Amino acid sequence: MFFALATLSLSALASHSGVTFEHKDWEVACDNTLTCRVAGYAKEDDPSGSVLLTRTAGPGTVPTGEVTLADSAEDSAPVQKLTLWIDGKSAGDLVAADDNWRLSAGQTAALLNAVKGSGKVEFKGGATPFLLSGEGAYAVLLKADDVQGRIGTPGALTKKGDKPESSVAQAVPVPVIHAAKTRSGEPRSLTAPEIAALKTRLLATVNQNDDDMCDSLVSPAENAIPENDGLTLTPLDDGHALLSALCWRAAYNEGYGYWVIDNQLKGKPVLVTISGSDYEKGVITDVQKGRGIADCMSLKSWVWDGQAFRKSRDAMTGMCRYIHAGGTWDLPTLVTDVKP
Repeated sequence: MFFALATLSLSALASHSGVTFEHKDWEVACDNTLTCRVAGYAKEDDPSGSVLLTRTAGPGTVPTGEVTLADSAEDSAPVQKLTLWIDGKSAGDLVAADDNWRLSAGQTAALLNAVKGSGKVEFKGGATPFLLSGEGAYAVLLKADDVQGRIGTPGALTKKGDKPESSVAQAVPVPVIHAAKTRSGEPRSLTAPEIAALKTRLLATVNQNDDDMCDSLVSPAENAIPENDGLTLTPLDDGHALLSALCWRAAYNEGYGYWVIDNQLKGKPVLVTISGSDYEKGVITDVQKGRGIADCMSLKSWVWDGQAFRKSRDAMTGMCRYIHAGGTWDLPTLVTDVKP
């Protein structure tokens, strides 16, 4: 899957993509603003639903909670009411919110107290009850406390203490990207002489290791990419162009390479990614499946600011648990404010 344990200082988080961590049936993604999103699931053999707890950084903030139920059969009746049960006792009905269900502040607190220990948390009202696993919850909540600088404070979810709330890390402002206008124009295939003149320079930007390969740039004898997926050029503005080529294919994903170069094709190409999925109107996107049925995804994007493509988003959709086609949640590790 896409998850990795990353340990960064709070100051480093301001300039990095964020932190992700998973343990057993729980995971957390903290973004570059220090907002942390914690997701919990049923046992792996029970694809019934998931809980999302979101907490912004800063003193005095509290988690908010919501629940999603797994996609049901087409002929199943819509769920009309969903009730939280803790240790066999009703903790009240949830509020319907779009396609999900929202927990009250009291329900969220009760759920947290239960999953940190040995409490039983269940949601009833769907076709089958959703029994939330507590395995991994404490370790993941501790990671969220650590990232937000809450350990030892009264507001910590795990290791509470008497350190003042004022010691908690403040939220980091959302970075702003000013998107530049791009020229309209269809991509054109490069000619054989243009490709020959560019290949050495493009190869210098990739194929440095196994994670940074572009098969379409190697010699024809080794090239597994069809010729009609060769290099193309799309105008960006009066001085810049975007080169693209299909770099790799796998069982259920593929990745395009994107490079910025001057319109005369004379300079050094600058690699943006070798795993892109699409380019449109100044935005490169990268959408990859965690497995063939696409119940878990990773998503990235880059925005043209007139000089370079700036990474504008990095997110995942949670564990591969058969809950929703396209993924369960939006769990970003990088968020930005893109302005025209």
